[in-house]
Amino acid sequence: MLRINEIKLPLNHHESDLMDAIALQLQIKKTQIQQVHIFKRSYDARKKQNILLIYQIDVQLEPALEESILKHIPQNTQIIKSPNCDYQLPMQWTAFPFSQQTRPIVIGFGPCGILAALVLAQMGLKPIVLERGKEVRQRTKDTWELWRQCKLNTESNVQFGEGGAGTFSDGKLYSQVKDKRFLGRKVLQEFVKAGAPEEILFVSKPHIGTFKLVSMVENMRAEIERLGGEIRFESKVTKIHRNKRPSTTKSDQDLGQVSGVTLANGQTLSSNHIVLCIGHSARDSFEMLLQQGVYIEPKPFSIGFRIEHPQSVIDQARFGHNAGHPILGAADYKLVHHCANGRSVYSFCMCPGGTVVAATSEENAVVTNGMSQYSRNERNANAAIVVGITPEQDYPEHVLAGIDLQRKLEQFAYQLGGGDYRAPAQRVGDFLKNRPTVEGAGVIPSYKPGVKWCNLSEALPAFAIEAIREALPVFERQIKGYAMDDAILTAVETRTSSPICIKRGKDFQSINTQGLYPAGEGAGYAGGILSAAIDGIKIAEAIAEDFRKEQS
Repeated sequence: MLRINEIKLPLNHHESDLMDAIALQLQIKKTQIQQVHIFKRSYDARKKQNILLIYQIDVQLEPALEESILKHIPQNTQIIKSPNCDYQLPMQWTAFPFSQQTRPIVIGFGPCGILAALVLAQMGLKPIVLERGKEVRQRTKDTWELWRQCKLNTESNVQFGEGGAGTFSDGKLYSQVKDKRFLGRKVLQEFVKAGAPEEILFVSKPHIGTFKLVSMVENMRAEIERLGGEIRFESKVTKIHRNKRPSTTKSDQDLGQVSGVTLANGQTLSSNHIVLCIGHSARDSFEMLLQQGVYIEPKPFSIGFRIEHPQSVIDQARFGHNAGHPILGAADYKLVHHCANGRSVYSFCMCPGGTVVAATSEENAVVTNGMSQYSRNERNANAAIVVGITPEQDYPEHVLAGIDLQRKLEQFAYQLGGGDYRAPAQRVGDFLKNRPTVEGAGVIPSYKPGVKWCNLSEALPAFAIEAIREALPVFERQIKGYAMDDAILTAVETRTSSPICIKRGKDFQSINTQGLYPAGEGAGYAGGILSAAIDGIKIAEAIAEDFRKEQS
């Protein structure tokens, strides 16, 4: 099979045009084409009046013809032999546990934990998954109670529960992770097996949406259990058992070895392979790990607001008269501006045709996030507009000072919003003029349980307010209507990424705690569903390699 890496056709081309283009590229007759498979389809919308579709195509011909083509056009990098993109398990065991060996424990059942557990189970290693929250359907009910009735369950919400924070998001399945081993494709293939649309395998910016994610997560759980894994909900880990290892020098006196965990109900489980997939909001777990002596560093993250526009405004700005085309769908965007005060403002987690949601996991706090369904057909587009901050400059006090800053901003937003889980909000026109919004007009805020109009000038540090005020008019020049008076800012966005990094070495284990595998967003090694899931696969492989060494 041959792969043609770049075929460009007009947005509204006929199906036969693709076959014509393939034949032209290969310099063959269409009748010689046996089979065509679209490996990837993207679009180039830089010229709104002439949007192009860009295809990567796998083409099957007679073997002799394929060899002839490759022989005669060796310099044409657009035509290559189709690579094998199928993931291969590094090893498999028919019987487990081994003599004197304990089952691996996976803490957390978000994207990272799900793929780590799934691959461990596929290798025959029968993981035990411990999830502090509830199974996904009950978790959904608890989350809706906050959105509709202002009732927060601190252990079952947008941040905690089966599926992780990505369950209540746009379900984006793309990242900037370099993926030479096609681990991302392994993730997408597992998602399709679990019920995701097959198009996620070939569209350039695949997404799923919340409703489809719910059933997908359930199906993946069932597969892990079928393979011998075990998932325990409402099983919060309150202690990692970390034994000190014998040391010969002062530099390694803090080295440790995990031997198990203790749960909130007092139960103890033994294991010398523990995967930490706890997410970026498990603040009590971060504190516990630090107390146990696990090495943690503060890391940069970002703070800001959610901004909402009519989706039609974004579609028109990005696609012109092609807005609404079914292949293009709802338009997204990615923006960045480097400010005069040295800060950077950028868009994050853009949700086309979505809603702004309440995402706090702590009482008396307001946190915003974005969510879309697969259809992306809600009236508004939303995205985080955030300012990058660093521990050296903004929270140098101690390792967990970033969490303190997050809490301070979230609790202030709660008070500014009226003290009842409504979020403080302001029209963009008023924000730019530094005057309070008295009443809304135009764009209707989607945040539930509702907003309270105010002045957001004190909702973030002064440098962040200054930077966002500078950036919005710049973004207007890139997307017409972006700084429109009636667009809405909703506070506060603080959970963009983990404020800490649990450092690990080349073997994926904590640099000072053998057998502990920090993973995913919470440990500082991923940003989004796909990259977190890929990291989970890498961790599973590392554990398998450790088992192999122990058995050899």
